[in-house]
Amino acid sequence: MLDLLSAAASQGAAPGWTGFLPIIGMIAIFWFLIIRPQMRQQKAHREKIAAIKKGDQVVTAGGLVGKVTKVDDNYAEIEIAQGVRVKAVRATIGDIIQPGGKPAND
Repeated sequence: MLDLLSAAASQGAAPGWTGFLPIIGMIAIFWFLIIRPQMRQQKAHREKIAAIKKGDQVVTAGGLVGKVTKVDDNYAEIEIAQGVRVKAVRATIGDIIQPGGKPAND
């Protein structure tokens, strides 16, 4: 009789790998909701920074706004005021501003 109970208990038990299904599900959710969109944003930002050319108006990560006067592989020279030029690492450029934008204080 004891053998019958142990055989019935072993047949009704779920396989051991089913305990990992919730963890695998959580990883999949994190991948599709957090990691994958962030990777797309980074790729779009890299492409945008690679396309910077002379004359573009940019915003640096530090908040400086200016016009690009010179670009090389690693650096961009930005004119932030008339006659004031700074050299910025291209990776620190946050965004390219579209021309014709309305000033913030109008």
